[in-house]
Amino acid sequence: MAKALVVYATITGNNEDVADIITDALEDLGAEVDEVEMTMADPADFEDADICVICPYTYDEGALPEEGLDFYEDLQEEQLAGKVYGVAGSGDTFYGDDFCVAVDKFGDALARTGAIKGAENVKVNLAPDEEDIQKLDAFAKQLVEKAAKLND
Repeated sequence: MAKALVVYATITGNNEDVADIITDALEDLGAEVDEVEMTMADPADFEDADICVICPYTYDEGALPEEGLDFYEDLQEEQLAGKVYGVAGSGDTFYGDDFCVAVDKFGDALARTGAIKGAENVKVNLAPDEEDIQKLDAFAKQLVEKAAKLND
């Protein structure tokens, strides 16, 4: 059984909803999942997981979550070769080109750790709707399938 760690940051609750949807989907697929708010997590926690998921929100005009800045910086020091990762998060399309840029920044940071991208980034406008839930369920399925292939 794959172990997954879902780390999220939220202000409005939208991103916690994103993390909850992913956690439920991973559990439904047989993964053992821990879901942790970003201020309570350390990137080194990913060393004990097969699947590493980060759910950051994008603040204002492309800013990373303030409470996630230390996590982001510490993530740069991690070596997560052999781990599967995925990033999904919420933002607001009102900000145009800055919509969900934290998702891409955290994805790039995870790629630099040597982890293997298991699914394309998922970007949610504000609160997840039914279409977003389907995308997040597919995201979770891709992560589990990628982790299973690596462990064969």
